Amino acid sequence: MNQDLSIVQLVLHASFIVQLVMLLLMIGSVTSWAAIFGKLRALKLIKVKNDEFERDFWSGTSLNDLYAAAAQNAKQGGPMERIFASGMREYQKLRERRIQDPGTLLDGARRAMRASFQRELDAAEVHLSFLASVASVSPYVGLFGTVWGIMHAFTGLASLQQVTLATVAPGIAEALVATALGLFAAIPAVVAYNRFARDIDRIAIRLETFIEEFSNILQRNLGVQAPPPPQPMAHATATGY
Repeated sequence: MNQDLSIVQLVLHASFIVQLVMLLLMIGSVTSWAAIFGKLRALKLIKVKNDEFERDFWSGTSLNDLYAAAAQNAKQGGPMERIFASGMREYQKLRERRIQDPGTLLDGARRAMRASFQRELDAAEVHLSFLASVASVSPYVGLFGTVWGIMHAFTGLASLQQVTLATVAPGIAEALVATALGLFAAIPAVVAYNRFARDIDRIAIRLETFIEEFSNILQRNLGVQAPPPPQPMAHATATGY
């Protein structure tokens, strides 16, 4: 009885539709695990590259030297370095066109950095949609296999004169394997998706902060006047503040 109800025997004796569902779920599970390990390596590399560039950026190195290094290291650099290179490239192009208006120079650099930021964010989110699809669809695919397997099992029992638990159990167990495989594929995908989404949000916040900090540096170098501070309220003036 134990040998007949082993996982391997249940899979081998399942109906064709249930076996097809199991195969699809196994393919989805293996593919999602490959995407998970690939995304772990990619996000770790992004963090390391951003840390290295941010350390160089705040070390006192001139912007021109940083830009020259970033231009040479475009493919191997991190997102922060490429965003910086995009801003500096646009800034220098505008200067070469004899544009002297500080506001135009600053706006051009900011637009270039925002466009590069969006490209980097899109690249970091690769495979996230696949993990979300596996997490949401796999349980339903497994449930479909279970329902089909139970229908097939009861259809086969219709011709029997006497039905016992021993005759019902194998068919039900075969069908339930599909649900188990669906959960096996979905649970890791859900956990990984939530973690990666949180990590990418942190990366996005860090990159946006860098864009603002670099914009402030350009603003100081261009001599752009900062907006005036808010005027004190009437009651504060009346009290002598």
